[in-house]
Amino acid sequence: MSNGALAGITVLEVASYVSGPFAGMLLSDLGAQVIKIEPPGEGDPFRGWGRTEYSATFGSLNRNKKSVALDLKTQDGCDTLRRLVAHADVLVENFRPGKLIRMKLGYEHLRPLNERLIYCSISGFGGQGPYRDYPGYDTIGQGMGGLLSLLTERSAPKPMGISLSDHLTGIFACYGILAALVARQRTGRGQLVETSLMESTVAFLAENAANFFEGGPPPDRARRTHQALVFACVAADGRPLVIHLSSPQKFWAGLTKAIGREELQSDSRFRNRAARSTNYDALDAILADTFRTRDRDEWLARLRAEDVPCGPLYDLQEVFDDPQVKFLGLKKELPHPRRGRVAVVGSPVRLSDTPAQIARAAPDLGEHTEQILRTLLKQA
Repeated sequence: MSNGALAGITVLEVASYVSGPFAGMLLSDLGAQVIKIEPPGEGDPFRGWGRTEYSATFGSLNRNKKSVALDLKTQDGCDTLRRLVAHADVLVENFRPGKLIRMKLGYEHLRPLNERLIYCSISGFGGQGPYRDYPGYDTIGQGMGGLLSLLTERSAPKPMGISLSDHLTGIFACYGILAALVARQRTGRGQLVETSLMESTVAFLAENAANFFEGGPPPDRARRTHQALVFACVAADGRPLVIHLSSPQKFWAGLTKAIGREELQSDSRFRNRAARSTNYDALDAILADTFRTRDRDEWLARLRAEDVPCGPLYDLQEVFDDPQVKFLGLKKELPHPRRGRVAVVGSPVRLSDTPAQIARAAPDLGEHTEQILRTLLKQA
């Protein structure tokens, strides 16, 4: 990891579950040394979300890290963390607001120990405000941030099969940390970085919010599908596909030609994008009936021959069998001391001179306690 973009940066991750560990993982992929502080005995609760010896959920968020077991319920554990802070560049935490302050481990407590420290605090709703003390978990962030209203029908709501708000918050936390690292090069000082599930989720909806600000009712799941003219259909073999016509008229013409319905171009209901958006449901019904007549691969070949933006709607088995995904190397296998090898998803970012590296599987609980305490604290 010595040639990574963040080589030489030490991150203390005092976080569990998703948002904080995801931010730490992104930094570790870029070369930072990420030291995960975990309570002795059980560690991050995600360690137990899987097979007895290895939780894939935990492994997906904690590769490349080192684990140090510290009991922060004790004075010795807190004192050891303070000593580690003196040698760290970044601390990431996702406790409820106020908890670390009561333990005298808040930003104002630790800043005197290290003026260059970047302290990233992640919460459900922010460090201040009327919801400050409410418990915040992913689905709450999705629901209260407006994201879920764009992914499901409010009249028959369904929760999502992915922790979107948690991961978005981790990305925004990493974004803030990277900005603070750059600012520190100029000022020599660290700073407090804060984000929350609610802030990150709302910020992610900037496009939808901007349209809402212009007037009209709040958008729902169907709003963008009508505006962007996106369709999901099922082919004769039962396999689904998606089409995204967007704005260019050529895609509409190509679609009608690919499905053998060029007469639709002269249909007044579909004469331009605005008309197709207004009559979306009628067009959707025509396409649904049409695509049920041939297998998916045949439809994709026809659509691509006409340069229509389209693709299969994959499950994860199909994703990782796809030749482009294989070419991009998005599945990585890492050695693991007990399971032989474990698989994780690769980095989506390629840097030509300082590439992201995924070298190690998630650590065992406390695996690096002795090493880290011996090497870092002997500098004190």
